[in-house]
Amino acid sequence: MIRLRLLLTLVLSTHITGFSAEISVFVQTGASVQLDIQTQEKPEFEDLYWTKDKSENLVKYTNESKKVKIYNDRVDFNDSTFSLTLKNMRKTDSGPYRARTIGKSENDIVKYRVSVLDAVEAPVLTVNSKWSSHESCNFTCNGSNITISFIYNRSSCFPEEVTSSDLYTLRLICSNDSIVCNYSNPVSLKTDTVNVNEHCTVNEGTYCIRSEL
Repeated sequence: MIRLRLLLTLVLSTHITGFSAEISVFVQTGASVQLDIQTQEKPEFEDLYWTKDKSENLVKYTNESKKVKIYNDRVDFNDSTFSLTLKNMRKTDSGPYRARTIGKSENDIVKYRVSVLDAVEAPVLTVNSKWSSHESCNFTCNGSNITISFIYNRSSCFPEEVTSSDLYTLRLICSNDSIVCNYSNPVSLKTDTVNVNEHCTVNEGTYCIRSEL
């Protein structure tokens, strides 16, 4: 079983107000994700807010009374660590999130950019034509939006990979025994495999033709 991990990336940006860091988080549709304040020392404040899109309040925590007010029934708040857990994520939950403190001054503690993605569909690895003494053995590896066409001959075989602009990756791995087609995005991976010996007689030369649809 493949362990899927959240992909965290620091995205650095400069604003009129100064320098800030935004953490990009990818989460699968229907899953949960925890957003931490990313600081070892607890900040000093009167009120702490978790918000979405700068204006939609999710949680308000009042330090003096230790009172927590929840504005969304699909979030949990930890009043010890000040972390926010977003549950049963939907694509409409994608967007910017931030933890903000109000006291003597107003400060953003941390900013996130959350992207909710569906799991990929399984790729399809097909044999287009079988090898004979005068023909190549042709395979096509199809993801939902990317294709790698592979002409197999007898030689060393090198992995081929294509990544689309929306972070879907199709990767073809081949050997003397098998061809593996991996299709993935930041939250999921699925695979299709064929046995080369069932379809091809080994010949000379190997190359791949890649195309993005």
